[in-house]
Amino acid sequence: MSEEVRYHMLRPGQIVERRKACPVAYIPIGTIEWHGIHNPLGADTLQAEGLAILCARKGGGLVFPPLYYGENRSEALMESNEASREPIAGEMELPAENFMPASHPFPAAEQVTNYNMLLRHILAEVESLGFEVGVIVAGHYPLIDHARAAVLLHNQKRSGARNRMLAWAVLDCGILQGRYEHPGDHAGGWETSHLLHLHPEAVDLNILPPKGTKLVGVGGFMEPQDATAEFGEETLEAAAELTVREVKDRLENPGRYRRHGACLQEGLWR
Repeated sequence: MSEEVRYHMLRPGQIVERRKACPVAYIPIGTIEWHGIHNPLGADTLQAEGLAILCARKGGGLVFPPLYYGENRSEALMESNEASREPIAGEMELPAENFMPASHPFPAAEQVTNYNMLLRHILAEVESLGFEVGVIVAGHYPLIDHARAAVLLHNQKRSGARNRMLAWAVLDCGILQGRYEHPGDHAGGWETSHLLHLHPEAVDLNILPPKGTKLVGVGGFMEPQDATAEFGEETLEAAAELTVREVKDRLENPGRYRRHGACLQEGLWR
């Protein structure tokens, strides 16, 4: 049986033991978004949680419940893109108007502000629970910008506090730049491989048309028909290895990352 590292699944004594051994918290964030007819709608968040769990098992620490909700639903979302809105709505048997900005109670700018506040609230909550390093693991690529903004504000706001938590944000395809020729995609071979490794029961490659067919809301250099669980495991392991090394350095040398903007640095150990 795999080691349990999810904060919400452990008893207090177990949490204290793991936190004392490695006071690092991983916070997976994602969204609910179209990822082709072959992948689950929670694909981004499932990948973020999978990477976070792998990191905690490799390097210690605990994984907080993943965040599926709250991001900007009017921008940077496949369903909100003008080119893909109607085809996706058709596949979901929904009116395209459901994915228009008017369907949301807040304009895009307010959605961004609210999400930033939510991430900062989560970081403050995690800090209050005794962690020294808090890592936001982004699954939906556009969320890395929101995560980094929250990290910068969290670290800056608490610049005068003693023993404050150092926050950082990571994205799998971002940290793997240079290791793979084309890391990352949207529902293509990269992400589909991750899901085949993490949740094979939720992926169905058999319903895909022949290679070369244009697919709604799918893009990247590797076609989803070429996805394999083995490649998904390889890339997640590589991302986890680098992430754990970065986190370890932050845990052992927090002062190195206290300067303005320094908390976003990565690549010390590549």
